[in-house]
Amino acid sequence: MHEKSSAPSEGHSDRESIASFFASSDHDATHPVSPEKVTPPIGHRVSTSERPGIFMASEDLRRTASNVLAHVASRITTRNWEEPPPPPDGGLHANVLASLWTQVAMGFLVLFSTWGYANSFGAFQAYYTETLPESPSSISWIGGIQVFLSLTIGILSGRLLDAGFFLPTFFVGVVVQVLGIFLMSISTQYWQLFLTQGVLSGIGAGIYFTPAISLVNTYFEKRRGLAVGLATAGNSAGGIVYPLVVRELIPKLGFAWTTRVIGFLNVALLSIALAFMRPRMPPRKSGPFFEFGAFKEPVFAGFLASAFFVFWANYYTFYYIGSYGTQALNLSYSSASVLVIIINGVGLPFRILVPMVSDRIGNLNVIVPISIIWAAVSFSWLAVHNVAGYYAFTVVYGIVSASFQCLFPSTVARISPRLDTIGTRLGMAFSVSALASLTGPPIGGAIQTASGGGFFAPQIWAATVTLISALLFVALRIYMVGLSLVRC
Repeated sequence: MHEKSSAPSEGHSDRESIASFFASSDHDATHPVSPEKVTPPIGHRVSTSERPGIFMASEDLRRTASNVLAHVASRITTRNWEEPPPPPDGGLHANVLASLWTQVAMGFLVLFSTWGYANSFGAFQAYYTETLPESPSSISWIGGIQVFLSLTIGILSGRLLDAGFFLPTFFVGVVVQVLGIFLMSISTQYWQLFLTQGVLSGIGAGIYFTPAISLVNTYFEKRRGLAVGLATAGNSAGGIVYPLVVRELIPKLGFAWTTRVIGFLNVALLSIALAFMRPRMPPRKSGPFFEFGAFKEPVFAGFLASAFFVFWANYYTFYYIGSYGTQALNLSYSSASVLVIIINGVGLPFRILVPMVSDRIGNLNVIVPISIIWAAVSFSWLAVHNVAGYYAFTVVYGIVSASFQCLFPSTVARISPRLDTIGTRLGMAFSVSALASLTGPPIGGAIQTASGGGFFAPQIWAATVTLISALLFVALRIYMVGLSLVRC
């Protein structure tokens, strides 16, 4: 299905560099330089007969230095790699650093620290609503811009993976995101939080997230859904830990040190990922950062349009799940934060089970029924009027949301024509969902404000756009294979 890059290698591989290095050393050992050719005395004039020996020694030194530099560069980029074999799809390589399951584990840590932190904004939303003189709609822009940038920057960083610059890209992203978190800890006003938690942290996460999840995709073909599902389980696991940290530590340590704890946690986790993640694909030496022609493909464009609507409603629900508890059901901040933990964490097992099913029957055959159930659950929010019902709604909504989100990256990879375009295509797909995440929560908050502060109107809006998404997914499935029961 996927084409392979046929570009020739531009330089020596790691093995060739090492072999050349030792070959040059062996040459020196086998053919030692005679004493009279080592260093002429001061004032000695080099004769014509001595010049070839000096030239050979200089050439050996130049070649050795070139090989050493090539060896060092090969550890930083993949620009001199040859075409790899097809995705291994299972087992464990002898080289632990390059083993595919190690990459999945590191992907788990990346999503744990990236989206566990981002999806915990519901806990921050409830806290900021009580402590800042801003409307809920204004506060939600902080989380909205963070997610937007985390996804949109992938348009550039995803292409950098395809070009062979994974490690330096990942390192820069980690530094920027962690800097944003630590600067957030000394922020006290709305605009400061917007710039640090929203803009700076979002840019950092966007630089390293898309290359990391794209890298995991390149190691698998048949088991890609399971691999990406295991990696995205970090989303749910982080969605449990980070809101719990915020909920438990803010009353004890205060906002500043709670944020610093999150920063130190991200430093540790992302440093481990940086040490072990290794790209498999050779570089795609040419190609745009943004493939506008992809939007002319009906399947690709149809999938992203469907996903846009469901993400539009999803992020509104995630951000306001805690606020609804405090404002509509009179829950305390601590109790409302539990709901944020539940909606993020309850989908953890489904991020593993659902991809196992999709690998057998096809991603879209799983996404269609999930989207229909999701629409029904969204409308059921209108019937929630007590705490028990709200907990039940939170659990089911978290399950269907996680079941879809774990399939999103692998579906984009499956409908991409080439493995070496996955970074670019995922960056484009994430940018579309980013637009939904940026505008969804503020639109819902604005609808809430316009309707007198109640939640009925934004609930109707969120449920309706989820239903539109479900209908579009059904239409896409019919367009691709009709009504036949085949893998899709």
